[in-house]
Amino acid sequence: MVSSSHEALHRIFQEDTGAIVRALRKLLGVPFPDTSKTFVVSPDLTEIAPVERRVDTLLQVETEKHGTYLFAIESQSRRDKDKPAAWAYYLSYMYAKFRHQPVLIVLCPDDATARWAARPITLGLPSHPSLTVRPLVLGPSNTPVVTDEREVVRDIPIAVFSAITHSKSENADAILKVLATTLSRLGPVQGMMYAELVEAGLGNTPAREIWRDLMPVLMNFFRSQQVQHAFAEVRADALLRVLKARGLEVTDETRERIESCKDMDVLGTWLDRAGTVSCVEDLFD
Repeated sequence: MVSSSHEALHRIFQEDTGAIVRALRKLLGVPFPDTSKTFVVSPDLTEIAPVERRVDTLLQVETEKHGTYLFAIESQSRRDKDKPAAWAYYLSYMYAKFRHQPVLIVLCPDDATARWAARPITLGLPSHPSLTVRPLVLGPSNTPVVTDEREVVRDIPIAVFSAITHSKSENADAILKVLATTLSRLGPVQGMMYAELVEAGLGNTPAREIWRDLMPVLMNFFRSQQVQHAFAEVRADALLRVLKARGLEVTDETRERIESCKDMDVLGTWLDRAGTVSCVEDLFD
């Protein structure tokens, strides 16, 4: 279960790792080369144990002819004076450690924050900067409003991102209704996963209440014992993904315990703890 709007924004691109490349091409017009493989890697960019530096989502993107890139994807819901320095560190450290070209992508749910995040970060002399960081920023101004079911079907992750970034717009009702209709036609596992991302991503906005009014329709479609087990499998898989991304060791015994659990509340508790525990055993305390 995704627990915050901050997490939901970048988790979309973990669930479909190819979506971020499509977003760069379609929404920002970036001519990114054809890819051969894209996968999530550990977001921990800490060099010294007492100083924790963790990017929200880190993807390794391997292209067919142009080498490998590392995408540092950050959710940013407000201005933060410490972030420019952190972003410069992320890129420098990623290049020094992995020798792959790093790319910073910032996801913003409002235009004011997006404009702030898009400003170049310059280090050095004003007339001759030693380092300039230029984030690629996705926000409401460059993310289309998706109210056509055909467009939703064509790229569901981008439609989910659109729903979250336009949650405060006058089009929120239309966006969410067409998205709910489309999700009801997916398999229960995938449909519920996206439904949870949308609910978390909408945060404390009126749009969240609209979505919650639509959710019973989805739940009626998904509800059955078999489907409930499928939901548990989704949550267990999400938990294992978080543990892997954090670099925590999961024994075969622990994996079996997680995968065999069908209690959604228990799995939800474990998932909430997964982002902060120092070892896997602490999940079960």
